[in-house]
Amino acid sequence: MTINYTTALMTLATINLDKLVNFYTNLLQQQPITNIPNVYAEFNLAGMRLGIFKPKQTHELEFQNAAKSKVSLCLEVNNLEVAIAHITNLGYPPPGEIAIASHGREIYAYDPDGNRLILHQAITGNN
Repeated sequence: MTINYTTALMTLATINLDKLVNFYTNLLQQQPITNIPNVYAEFNLAGMRLGIFKPKQTHELEFQNAAKSKVSLCLEVNNLEVAIAHITNLGYPPPGEIAIASHGREIYAYDPDGNRLILHQAITGNN
């Protein structure tokens, strides 16, 4: 038996739905493709969708007390410095320095709920 899934999406649970939706609207420079006020918003990203939802009241405490997630939203960017300037202008500057890896340059940043973002610029012949 196989699972016949049609798509995959990453979801973030938050009790600060408006703040997080506003952050991702500004970061991604697009409006959500679905927006149910106070419940759910969804963005269409290259190769995936990002859903942001407010957990039911009976589950809010579970998310408030959860340890930091080990999941990261990695955004491949064309110009790391421009991406850093953009997220800094949104009020969430990356706390560390650019790291150099065999696959490119990257920096960690965090959204208003503390979810980790990795801004990554791949090594190409033009870098």
